[in-house]
Amino acid sequence: MEKLVLAYSGGLDTSCAVKWLIERYGVEVICFSAFIGETPNRQLLERKAKSAGASKVYIEDLKNEFAESFILPALWAHARYEGKYPMATALGRPLIAKHLVRIAQKEKAKYIAHGCTGKGNDQVRLEVGIRTLDPSFKIIAPLREWEFKTREEEIEYAAKNQIIVSATKKSPYSIDKNIWGIAIEAGILEDAWREAPESAFVMTRPPAKTPAKPAYLNIGFENGKPVSLNGKRMPIVKLIESLNRTGGRYGVGRMDQIENRLVGIKSREVYEAPAAVLLLTAHEELEGLVMDRTFLHYKRVISERYAELVYDGMWFSPLKQALDAFFAAHQSKVTGFVRIKLDRGNAMVVGRKSPYSLYSEALATYGKGDTFDRKAAEGFMKIWGLPYEGQGASVKRKKP
Repeated sequence: MEKLVLAYSGGLDTSCAVKWLIERYGVEVICFSAFIGETPNRQLLERKAKSAGASKVYIEDLKNEFAESFILPALWAHARYEGKYPMATALGRPLIAKHLVRIAQKEKAKYIAHGCTGKGNDQVRLEVGIRTLDPSFKIIAPLREWEFKTREEEIEYAAKNQIIVSATKKSPYSIDKNIWGIAIEAGILEDAWREAPESAFVMTRPPAKTPAKPAYLNIGFENGKPVSLNGKRMPIVKLIESLNRTGGRYGVGRMDQIENRLVGIKSREVYEAPAAVLLLTAHEELEGLVMDRTFLHYKRVISERYAELVYDGMWFSPLKQALDAFFAAHQSKVTGFVRIKLDRGNAMVVGRKSPYSLYSEALATYGKGDTFDRKAAEGFMKIWGLPYEGQGASVKRKKP
């Protein structure tokens, strides 16, 4: 019997996929679950997979690798797809692809399968990643082939086959979660006009239910990497998890947007990403303090391109790797502290400092101690506006 390694989340789709793959393809199914979010109930996850017919289950803690090798480069790039989404799901997929290939090679499997839909982005991210790393595997996507049209039909299939699942007809949301954020889809969220109900949110409170007293966060960076929170040094994973808890308690990081998917359709997406929002805001602010205007303005252009590459599944592409090197090249200057005020769903930077700061109070002040040479401004204005003087003169000469 040929072996197949399935990217297994323990959710409705992949739980049904185990049984369906065995029935349709007659293969031995080995499940792989990447632990890049909250601590799973490993016994329950294994029971779910085994109840569907899996012969073996790999459950691996990849949070540190995810933070160091996937989140950190995206943080340095200030990567937000379409200027909003910090791409928690998109960043997790190439990591999963990498380990799917590793396990499939170890098990001498012929197939790799995933539970992505035929109109989503994740199928591209996983399949392009797998084929880049090892094109010898045949990839199967049950959701592009099977007969189920709705999640309700999948729930009935699971019940009929005694497969343990958590989804119910009353709670049809599809949730993808890791330490960088949560993506929430399906159910009434597919109606772009309806407000997302509070029952859809997992990590964040509504502003009306946040603490009345604001909170202040002091985030420390060394060489671009977040290393401390409120004066306490901690590993990056622990820092991210702490920011998720605090930011979520203050309602920070909710996003509700219409997003342009790679396959050409628009989708309504609801996200929660407290730590991502806080760290992206802090890092960008600190970088703004220590880098010059020309660099910062150019970086915004290529940050957008970088985000598109990651969103489109091109994590292992030469261009994305080259941009990684660019963003990493200057991080030694991104050292210092950023103070953020949390208040009723808002996160506002209220302080920043760095030994590499280019900010000079003596040059910026309008009060006592001003050292700016105001007389030099006149000559600068004449030279800066010189091309437009000629333009104005030309227009005047053309008038009858």
